[in-house]
Amino acid sequence: MHADRTSPVCLLLSGGLDSGALLQQFLARGARVFPVYLRCGFRWEAAELHWLRRFLRAMRSPRLLPLQVTALPLRSIYGAHWSFTGRHVPGASSADRAVYLPGRNVLLLSHAAIACTRRGISTIALGLLKGNPFSDASPRFLSGFATVLQIALSQPIRIVAPIRQLTKVQVIRRAKGMPLECTFSCLNPRGYRHCGRCNKCAERRRAFRQAGVADPTRYVL
Repeated sequence: MHADRTSPVCLLLSGGLDSGALLQQFLARGARVFPVYLRCGFRWEAAELHWLRRFLRAMRSPRLLPLQVTALPLRSIYGAHWSFTGRHVPGASSADRAVYLPGRNVLLLSHAAIACTRRGISTIALGLLKGNPFSDASPRFLSGFATVLQIALSQPIRIVAPIRQLTKVQVIRRAKGMPLECTFSCLNPRGYRHCGRCNKCAERRRAFRQAGVADPTRYVL
């Protein structure tokens, strides 16, 4: 991963372990980072933003630019989807594909690219990990979509996923000094706490256990 010390890297942040680890990596290598959060109306976003802002305060750095939160409402597109209604939220035993949000990366990257070109930023980064099963997280998609964005915006655009060769277990093991307690990954939070019963909570618990690292997360159940 090359850290450009003049032009910031635009980092799409979710508040989770993966994008948080990527932020830590960029800062450690001397990059300036423009953090972007897309608010789509999903039921977990209030809790996610709460913890993301705490995470960024804990990671304070002169190379970390102010967080940009952009509204991207998707309720009218997704309709009565569990991500909005809270009904039939994928549970701990569900397959990873149950949490797929159709076209989300297309929408996130499109909006991020527009924000970046207005600021002269050419690189967009995502915290994708090894084993991600979704087609809009594949190298082929990222490369092809970057080309589409360049044509559409008449600006150079590069989409990178620097930690895509790592598993979540490896991310946790490498996260020395990272405020893991300020990361958030839950589909059905109770206030600002992890529910402890959804697909993402189960994945989180399992990763900490396999990494041999104490889990600082407060789960409701």
